[in-house]
Amino acid sequence: MKDDRPFVARTMDDCFVSRPWPDRRAERTRAGSLPSSFVTFNCLHKSASKLVTNMTNKEYNFSEIEKKWQDFWEGSGLFRVDEDCNKDKFYCLVMFPYPSGTLHVGHGRNYIIGDVVTRYKIMKGYRVLSPIGWDAFGLPTENAAIEESIHPTIHTRNNIKKMKTQLERWGVGYDWDREVTSCEPDYYKWTQWIFLKLFESNLAYKKKASVNWCPSCATVLANEQVIVGFCERCEARVMQRDLEQWFFKISDYAQRLLDDLETLSGWPEKVKIMQANWIGRSEGARINFKLEGSDEIIPCFTTRPDTIFGVTFMSLAPEHPIISELVKGTGNEKSVSEFVDRIRNLSTIERTSEGAVKEGIFTGRYVINPVNDERVPLWVSNYALMEYGTGAVMAVPAHDQRDFEFAKKYNLPIRVVIQPSDNDTTLKPEDMKEAYLEDGIQVNSTQFNGMPNREAIPKIINFFEDKDMGERSINYRLRDWLISRQRYWGAPIPIIYCESCGTVPVPEKDLPVLLPENVEFNPQGRSPLVDVDEFVNTTCPKCGSNAKRETDTMDTFVDSSWYYLRYISSKDYTQAFDSEEVNRWLPVDQYIGGIEHAILHLLYSRFITKVFFDLKLTNFNEPFKNLFTQGMIIKNGAKMSKSKGNVVNPDLITEKYGADTQRLYTLFIAPPQRDAEWSDRGVIGSYRFLNRLWNNITAFEKHFKNVPNTEIQRTLFSKETKELYRYINITIKKVTDDIEKSWNFNTAIASVMELLNMVVDFSAGLRDKEFSDEASINDFNVLRFSFETIVKILAPFVPHICEELWEILGNTPSIFSVPWPSYDKDAIDADQVEMVIQINGKVRSRLVVPSDINEDDLKLRVMEDKRINEYVNGKKILKTIVVPKKLVNLVVR
Repeated sequence: MKDDRPFVARTMDDCFVSRPWPDRRAERTRAGSLPSSFVTFNCLHKSASKLVTNMTNKEYNFSEIEKKWQDFWEGSGLFRVDEDCNKDKFYCLVMFPYPSGTLHVGHGRNYIIGDVVTRYKIMKGYRVLSPIGWDAFGLPTENAAIEESIHPTIHTRNNIKKMKTQLERWGVGYDWDREVTSCEPDYYKWTQWIFLKLFESNLAYKKKASVNWCPSCATVLANEQVIVGFCERCEARVMQRDLEQWFFKISDYAQRLLDDLETLSGWPEKVKIMQANWIGRSEGARINFKLEGSDEIIPCFTTRPDTIFGVTFMSLAPEHPIISELVKGTGNEKSVSEFVDRIRNLSTIERTSEGAVKEGIFTGRYVINPVNDERVPLWVSNYALMEYGTGAVMAVPAHDQRDFEFAKKYNLPIRVVIQPSDNDTTLKPEDMKEAYLEDGIQVNSTQFNGMPNREAIPKIINFFEDKDMGERSINYRLRDWLISRQRYWGAPIPIIYCESCGTVPVPEKDLPVLLPENVEFNPQGRSPLVDVDEFVNTTCPKCGSNAKRETDTMDTFVDSSWYYLRYISSKDYTQAFDSEEVNRWLPVDQYIGGIEHAILHLLYSRFITKVFFDLKLTNFNEPFKNLFTQGMIIKNGAKMSKSKGNVVNPDLITEKYGADTQRLYTLFIAPPQRDAEWSDRGVIGSYRFLNRLWNNITAFEKHFKNVPNTEIQRTLFSKETKELYRYINITIKKVTDDIEKSWNFNTAIASVMELLNMVVDFSAGLRDKEFSDEASINDFNVLRFSFETIVKILAPFVPHICEELWEILGNTPSIFSVPWPSYDKDAIDADQVEMVIQINGKVRSRLVVPSDINEDDLKLRVMEDKRINEYVNGKKILKTIVVPKKLVNLVVR
């Protein structure tokens, strides 16, 4: 049997060997109409109508071609939004880059993907906004400035210039008129304004807190920037310090951030789960334990109030602020303090991972269990965390494994308060080898004895509330956003400290608070700004007295939490954004970036957007409608990095093979949401394909000029022409679906490669014709239609060569001013029938097959059907009955 299913390219090299197209003689088409004629489609800048002169050299001179069309797009304003255009808007946004140096091919994937979407949406008739900018503040630049003895401003601007050149060289299109740079005063003025808005709304506050301290970077890190106890930037071990720090009260928005994940149907489920887990909602009770010999209350949060009667000790997190007061002046002060200092410098993973040794120290103090007035010893333990609940844990060894291990180690009591429902089993503390974690029946729990524990939970909480011992409570893992950084290269926090007036916000009219130029970069655990007298010393805006500025700068994630709004009116120096315009363009229709930003950037951006919504500055409360997270490109099995020596320089590729080759291979390498291994051989394969496309179209250039471009007459189609026309439409549908539905750019490109193979086979019979009769002219115009279709559906992927070939085919540029091709459904469905498949007379499946398929091929198709295979597996087929164009019945035993 000859396989009449389309060949699927598995590697780039599969696509370049000239070979016969799979036999499709069994499939037939019927007459139908061609797609409607193309019309000028895109809202281009006024100068876009000018023609571009054809080049005389018809070899594939990619350098000349790419420069020509990049200049044309810029001159015609292809990516500049026509505000007078009334087409539907589409806001396509890639996460703006950090200008750390030069881009490698892994970085390029993000921007090339975004460009494909932008160009496709332009051809689909949308008014597309595609801006770009630079996330330019941050530690790496300051560290590089120290190492290279260069000011961060100079370092940043030099890197931006290099990276911008790379993006333009790749043919990635942006509206550069909207460019923003977060380290420039015209941007960070409004970052400071956002701080003031949060401060006015009681959402920005300062407090002394235990913070993550990176001794190498000499600054504070947010929890999200600590990876398994190490700094995500420099990989130094992170320590704990108590410092006065500024926070944004994101915890006030925890439930909304959680609930609104349900509205984000266009986000990957993985990202939504990551955010939900980070927010970490827990339902339970907050119980008040009184410190013996004092009026002090130590509250604790628990999700298991049913175990309150089994508490035999309490654990405090080493970071708990009450510890120093508990042991001050006692014989335990020195030993407890030493223990606390040691444990605080361990990572959370080291303290809490499965198998980690439980450690603790007795404070010498007791709390009182409110339900039975028992004295409960107060310990400090390594597994209690300040990040969860209140930092105090009511320990129930019989029903929590960590507490069980701790109690066993330190010989603390174990009391069972939940027995298994199985009457044949009775737990005895002295016999237990591990904690009992399952549900059961309450015991040793006074009036709640005999109740199923899940039934008892709400009643026990009611008891707490009736007796004023505690209350129902919801706890979130999410902690307030720590924004203070003790470094220079960030937006100064707009706060002034006055001895008379206290903490005073900088008036909006005095923004921006500018970073001083002359700074000594010698990080010693405090901001370099502390030593710049002209920056620190100021006057109080309230009373006019001498005052001091805040010397901490803001976390760079504050800058990136709102940049998508600034693009809308980036040159408006009177406001952060124009609310009317922002409400017209936002939310972002398609956001594209790495999965590594699933928690930090995306969560902070959602928070800031909700704050603006509450302040009635915007009418939407989610910033990004759809989110796509691309995979990494790796080399030699590892993420690209200079230290590993596996970075692929895209500049070398574009110089040798052209930007379209780099784009094509980047998109073909794998589905974009998956990680992919870079192959130099694959790059060469992409280059060969583009040359093949170029050569086969330019071979007919004189005919495109001389053969009349008449309307195609389908009544003149030969069998081969009819099959080609059908597959053109199949390919249009396949590529459209791959872009719209699955983002499988690699399979879309493979489909076009297969179509080109078929067109090349078809064109072989036309090369020597004179095209003097109606039938041959019709065949040539089918060929012309084939090439035009290929060029149009490849245009978002490899735009430079497609623009040039579009012109060679006799059309006026730009190819992006014509609509994306639609497919002819009748041609795809031509001469196909649905056949019922029975087993022993019962319908088990259905197949759509060519109406003239022969019986042998039909039987093979039936046996390839998954459902039929399941039914006949292990059985003997006695007879196959075929009723042509209606059914197949398998008689089996």
